[in-house]
Amino acid sequence: MKHNYKTNIQLLDLISGLKKQSRETEAPLWRDIAMRFERPTRNSTEVNLSRINRYTKEKDLILVPGKVLGAGELEHPLTVAAYSFSGSAKAKIIAAGGSCMSIQELINTNPEGNRVKIIG
Repeated sequence: MKHNYKTNIQLLDLISGLKKQSRETEAPLWRDIAMRFERPTRNSTEVNLSRINRYTKEKDLILVPGKVLGAGELEHPLTVAAYSFSGSAKAKIIAAGGSCMSIQELINTNPEGNRVKIIG
């Protein structure tokens, strides 16, 4: 028999942290991201750099509720927060003058969730 609940402890901690932050700051962004992580794993988000490049401009703050993949090029510096990054995606973001951070780091630096674009 198959169980249909999450067992990844880091992911469960992130979901509960997102919900807690949403309650404390009354920011609906964190609740939305928590709900996205609660979906089945087969519906998890994977975003290529080409899509991020297409829908962003310089100095944007991007949140990907899933994994950032390295297909495509990034032509401007961005700050990207995601659950995980492929090695090539991280290298290309840094090479373009941008920075990578975890979702937990984004919560710590921007508790209200201001000026965050969700891609994915």
